[in-house]
Amino acid sequence: MRYSEYFIPTVKETPADAEVISHKLMLRAGMIRKVAAGVYNYLPIGLRSIRKVENIVREEMNRAGAVEVLMPMVIPGELWQESGRWEQYGKELLRFKDRKDNEFCLGPTHEEVITDIVRREIRSYRQLPINLYQIQTKFRDEIRPRFGLMRGREFIMKDAYSFDVNEKEADKSYEKMYQAYCRIFKRCGLDFRAVEADTGSIGGASSHEFMVLADSGEDAIVSCNSCSYAANVEKAEAGLSGLSPDTEMRPLEKVLTPERKSIQDVSEFLGIPAAHMVKTLIMTADDKLVAILLRGDHELNEIKLKKVLGCDSLEPATEEAVLNSIGTPVGFIGPIGLTLPIIADLVLKNMRNFTVGANLEDYHIKNANFDRDFTVENFADVRNVVAGDPCPRCNNGTLEMWRGIEVGHVFKLGTKYSKALNAKFLDENGKEQTLFMGCYGIGIGRTVAACIEQNHDENGIIFPIQIAPFQCIISSINPKDENVRAISEKIYSEMQKIGIEVLLDDRDERPGFKFKDADLIGIPVRIVVGAKNLIDQKVEFKLRKSKESELVAVDDVVHRVENIMKEVLA
Repeated sequence: MRYSEYFIPTVKETPADAEVISHKLMLRAGMIRKVAAGVYNYLPIGLRSIRKVENIVREEMNRAGAVEVLMPMVIPGELWQESGRWEQYGKELLRFKDRKDNEFCLGPTHEEVITDIVRREIRSYRQLPINLYQIQTKFRDEIRPRFGLMRGREFIMKDAYSFDVNEKEADKSYEKMYQAYCRIFKRCGLDFRAVEADTGSIGGASSHEFMVLADSGEDAIVSCNSCSYAANVEKAEAGLSGLSPDTEMRPLEKVLTPERKSIQDVSEFLGIPAAHMVKTLIMTADDKLVAILLRGDHELNEIKLKKVLGCDSLEPATEEAVLNSIGTPVGFIGPIGLTLPIIADLVLKNMRNFTVGANLEDYHIKNANFDRDFTVENFADVRNVVAGDPCPRCNNGTLEMWRGIEVGHVFKLGTKYSKALNAKFLDENGKEQTLFMGCYGIGIGRTVAACIEQNHDENGIIFPIQIAPFQCIISSINPKDENVRAISEKIYSEMQKIGIEVLLDDRDERPGFKFKDADLIGIPVRIVVGAKNLIDQKVEFKLRKSKESELVAVDDVVHRVENIMKEVLA
C-alpha cells in the first residue's frame, strides 16, 4: 500500500474530548472518528487492526470446535420478555417500536437469540455438544460513554454460546473456551491475566475475566505472588488471617470522642491504629436494615455482601433511617446493644479488645470483644482485599494489586436461559432434559484500545506485530531522487511478494514529518531509504519499540524483516 494513495488522516494536536491515551492516540493516528457519543467510524488503519484481532479470534474459535453464525443486531422484544430481562436490564437496553407497533431492541448481548435458535433446531443428545459464535456489532446505551473504544455505546464483539447435556460436559466446553482465550490474547501480543470474576447482569454460576494489565485500567485485580490465583477485586477472596488476638479480654472502657465520626479522626484522637478498630455500617437490604462490621482499615465489598444476604437491592442506609432506628447519629454506631442483624467480616474472628462506636453521640468503646459483649449472626467474607493479604488458595503467597482492562469474559451460565426459554433435548433414555449453557465474549475494538494502553510512548502507539495495521513501513527520503525511488520500490515489491504487510511512504514530505507519522501510527518495523546511506548500498533499519537504529545492506533488509515476522508469528 502506498501512503500517497491511502487514507490516514493523522493530526498533531490531542483532541480536547479525549481522556485516556488509547482514545487520544487512535484519534491522532487517524484510526477512528467520532460520529456521536460512544459511536465511532473505523477508518482504514483502525479497521485493519480490528480485522487482525477478528482473524485471530476466528482462527482460535474454529480451532476449539466452535461454529460461526451471524445473528441480527435488531432483536424482537418478546424474546427478552420471555427470559425476564426486558425490564431487568435497565436503560442500557435501547428499546424501540417498528411501524406495526411491535417492540424491538438493539442487541447488547445475544443469549436469548441463540437459545431460541437452539431450542428450535436441537432435539437429541446426539446433536450435542455444540458451540456457536458470531462477530457482530452490539449496542448498549451507556449513561456515560467515554474513553473512545474502551467504553462506547456501539461496539464490535465476539460472543459464543455452548450447549451441553449436563454440568460436567458444560465444564469441558468452558475449559476449551478458557484455553482458546488464553491463546487469542497471547497471539495478540498482550500481557494479560485471567481472573475470577463476578457474573454481573449476565448471571450464571461462575466466570473469568481476561484483563490486559495497564496502569490506566478501570478494574482493580489481584494475583498471588506464589500460585496461579487471580481475581477481580469484586470477586477476590480474603485469606483467613489478620491481627493476632490478645491473650486476655480487657474490661470495656467508654471514652469521649467529641465530634470525631470518621475512623481516621477517632484513630488520631485516641492514638489507636485504624486496624485495631471495628466500624459498623448500616445497610438497607431489600428495605430492611442490617449492620455490617469491618476492620477500620478495610472497605466493604457490596457485591460479596449482596450474595451473603441473598438480597436483590443493597445500599447504605440514610442518616434519617439510622437515626430513627437506632437513635444515634452515623459515626457513633457500634454493635454492643444493637438489635439489628449483624454480619461481621471474617478477619474480625482473630481480633480482641477492639474499639467500636458506643451507640451514643460523641462516645466510643474500647476493648470490645465478640461473644462476651455482643454476638453476630454470621462471619463472612464481605470486604475488598488489599495488597499484602494472604492468598486464599495457597499457604505461601500474598496478594498483589494490579490495574486491568477487561477484554474478554467467559461465563458458566448453567440453565438460567435454557430454563427461561424452555430449551430442552431428549437424552439417551428418551427423557426430556434442560440444556446446560456457557457464554464467552471478547470486545474486539476494546482489545485494540487496550493494546494501545499497554503499548505506547511519548511519540505514539507501539503496536505488536500481530495486530499492527501494517507490519513494516518504508520511509522514502526525497522520493524524487531516482535511486532512492528505485530502491524503495524494489524493497516494497519484494516484501509484498513474500506476504509482508508493508506501507510505502512515498509522500513528498520532510523526513521528520514522515518519521513522526510512522511513530504515531505505531508500525513495528521502519526502513528508511535515503541517498546518503545508499552510497554504501545500505538502508536504516529500526524497530518501533527500540530507541536504536542500525544500517543494513539493501540486499539483506527484506530477509531481516522476514525473519522477524517468522519469529513473532510462528
